[in-house]
Amino acid sequence: MSDGGAVGGAVGGAGAEQVVPLSHRVPDLGALELLIAVARVGSLGAAAREVGITQPAASSRIRAMEARLGVALVDRSPRGSTLTAQGALVTDWARRVVEAAEAFDAGAQALRGARDSRLRVAASMTIAEYLLPGWLIALRAARPGTAVSLQADNSALVAERVLAREADLGFVEGLAVPDGLDAVVIAQDRLVVAVAPGHPWARRRSGEVAPAELAATPLILRERGSGTRQVLDAALAGCGGLARPLLELASTTAVKAAAVSGAGPCVLSELALREELAGRRLVAVAVAGVPLGRSLRAVWPAGTRPAGPARDLLSLTRATPS
Repeated sequence: MSDGGAVGGAVGGAGAEQVVPLSHRVPDLGALELLIAVARVGSLGAAAREVGITQPAASSRIRAMEARLGVALVDRSPRGSTLTAQGALVTDWARRVVEAAEAFDAGAQALRGARDSRLRVAASMTIAEYLLPGWLIALRAARPGTAVSLQADNSALVAERVLAREADLGFVEGLAVPDGLDAVVIAQDRLVVAVAPGHPWARRRSGEVAPAELAATPLILRERGSGTRQVLDAALAGCGGLARPLLELASTTAVKAAAVSGAGPCVLSELALREELAGRRLVAVAVAGVPLGRSLRAVWPAGTRPAGPARDLLSLTRATPS
């Protein structure tokens, strides 16, 4: 029993030897680079200038390294500085450490280069069609070597892609920031109710449609999951919700084409309707008392920060007027 107690004390008791971390026992990289420079130029002052520090700082660093290792490394004299036998041996080891550090740095730079050579973007339809082209042209001017891929989906699918790390940066149109993502507002937008010029709503003297009438009318709409649909559903929730859509389409262009043909009213972003409204192919219809504004957001996984070309693209979206 007494032998067992002795073993237990040696392993886990107060007398157990503590392991000192390697970082506390080995000189830092800067000190090793200084020692190599001393060996090469034969002068502590010249070595200090080579590594970009003062001579007093170099002397202090050498003394600290000698104290840590427990051996003298440099003989100092009026004629210069020479390595001791132990210093020459330590310098040989230091060269291997510095070479390994240089290889590590080269590998890290290669990883950064691979990351910075591509950018995967996922964006909601409206942002992909009407805002991103200008931003990507500006990004190409700033980063001509970056290959960009763009996936256009509804806002719900964009959020899923970003969460799955299938996209480096996403752009959504919904009412709130999707769970698991961080975001920043990049632009403001509003939805517009639009009809063909021959539609009865376009000829109304009042120029307005009541919210209840809009809710009860079969509309040409984007699919569920789109930011446009989310905003409209929320705006008309107090009127009993939307009637069953006349058409439910996954393409903004298809929604516009159906409305222009006279099939029925549509609801889309004012960004998407600019040309049709300016050319009178569609007419905007006011809706009294219905909040149809929304924020457009850039999103990325929560707890991270956009880096490389994703960071640059985000900066461009906030600097360029929409």
